[in-house]
Amino acid sequence: MGLIHIEMFATLDLVGQAPGGPEEDPEGFPYGGWQAPLMDEVSGAQVAAAYEGTDALLLGRRTYDIFAAYWPHQEGGEDNEIARLFNSIPKYVASRGTPDLSWAGSTQLGPDLAGAVREIRDRHENIKVVGSLDLVQSLLREKVFDRLDLWVHPIVLGVGKKVFDDGAVPTNVTLLEPPAVSSTGTVHLRYGLADGVPGTGDMSAPDRGLGQRD
Repeated sequence: MGLIHIEMFATLDLVGQAPGGPEEDPEGFPYGGWQAPLMDEVSGAQVAAAYEGTDALLLGRRTYDIFAAYWPHQEGGEDNEIARLFNSIPKYVASRGTPDLSWAGSTQLGPDLAGAVREIRDRHENIKVVGSLDLVQSLLREKVFDRLDLWVHPIVLGVGKKVFDDGAVPTNVTLLEPPAVSSTGTVHLRYGLADGVPGTGDMSAPDRGLGQRD
């Protein structure tokens, strides 16, 4: 069985909307492209490494449209390695509408998202979810993911769609490797889905050393 990897960029207040440019989500969001000033060689290399071994993409409709308009025309350019990868592997699109799937290797998923994603997991080893915030929120709610790469950037926007919305469900994750920090202060966190739900405790219990003292 393969792994579903979510690749997500967020601000310190966990806004994940339109990091790459204003055209990603023009619906009244004033900070489209907030990630660009914070990219450096370290975070760029981390992102490139995250795509290694990818054999399928899982995308929401908006991200698919942006990718389909860009990547088929980039082979031979500065981004040719990623272009060759994205153009050669299957693309699965989650959409309730009727998207134009003219990008070679593209397939629309059926209405049962969780079931369709589980089928994809049976066909591929490493499936990457890039951008696609609405899709990511659905996968998080359904717990239909295995890895979460989260790049937390040192800015606070105060507005915008959050990575974890009001429909988020209690979930345990485990840190898979030590956090890595870029020169701009961006922190790369790599988590894996863990069993169970978050537990609770009492920090004033005697064995915590935080209770009252004489």
